[in-house]
Amino acid sequence: MDQLMAIRAFARVVEAGNFTRAADSLDMPNATLSKLVQELEAHLGVRLLQRTTRRVTVTPEGRDYYEKSGRLVRDLEDIDASLNAARGNPRGQLRIDVGGSTACDVLIPALPDFLARYPDIRIDLGVSDRSVDLIGDSVDCVIRGGPLDNSSLVARHIGQARLITCATPAYLKLFGVPAYPEELKNGHRLVSFLSPQNGRAFPFRFERKGEKTEIKVEHRVGVNESNAHLAAGLAGLGIIQTFTYAAGPALARGELVEILEKWRPAPYPFHVVYPNNRHVTHRLRVFIDWLMEYFPEKVGAAGKKNS
Repeated sequence: MDQLMAIRAFARVVEAGNFTRAADSLDMPNATLSKLVQELEAHLGVRLLQRTTRRVTVTPEGRDYYEKSGRLVRDLEDIDASLNAARGNPRGQLRIDVGGSTACDVLIPALPDFLARYPDIRIDLGVSDRSVDLIGDSVDCVIRGGPLDNSSLVARHIGQARLITCATPAYLKLFGVPAYPEELKNGHRLVSFLSPQNGRAFPFRFERKGEKTEIKVEHRVGVNESNAHLAAGLAGLGIIQTFTYAAGPALARGELVEILEKWRPAPYPFHVVYPNNRHVTHRLRVFIDWLMEYFPEKVGAAGKKNS
């Protein structure tokens, strides 16, 4: 038995919550993973996992072994990482999850630079505005905007983006240009961004000289994906509120016009988030460092360009 591999297999089952997702994350057959865990249990003479047809639960002995063996695995990974760092050559796979417009307008255009710096790192990019289970889905980190409410995760602030309110020239010619946020309630058509988690519409937010206003009216169209949300605005379906980095090219081409400029809401924070119980590998560390260097410049530049 390869005990180290068996320990890693067992740890992934604990973190993923089932054998199938754990096997997928380790890129091995389910049967191989199951055999490794069985061999580890036989070697230790204790039951680590309680299996049923529907779920896998960790026994008290399994929880204790997971915590103690996890420290050993992290120590070994630290040794490997220090050697890789000495050679300046981080390697391996990174699984990253990011929202749609942030992926298309910010991250993907910059990835050639990152991969040129670190040619031995492979990236699997999940693009979705929905929240992911970092542990269960075996994701190394996510890039997300907005307030954070999960204390079990580590978050590094990487920058902030500007939200702007805009519409097409044709829409504004037909419905008029609102001078104040409250005028959005008077016959204007709004295209709301819907929460991918619960389907609720985010309110239109405004701020001027410390005065904050939220406009909550029934929307004409609601969209729960950021690129499609921008497309709805470009189609003339109504007024949208989106990020400057997403709308910037359309604004420059005259396809969208910013309105209510004096009422721009406060900057929107962005974070890179990762589990606090998972070892930060050298490849993840260099990605986070690179992201903190690149993201504020890209997003900040977009905000200045259109301010």
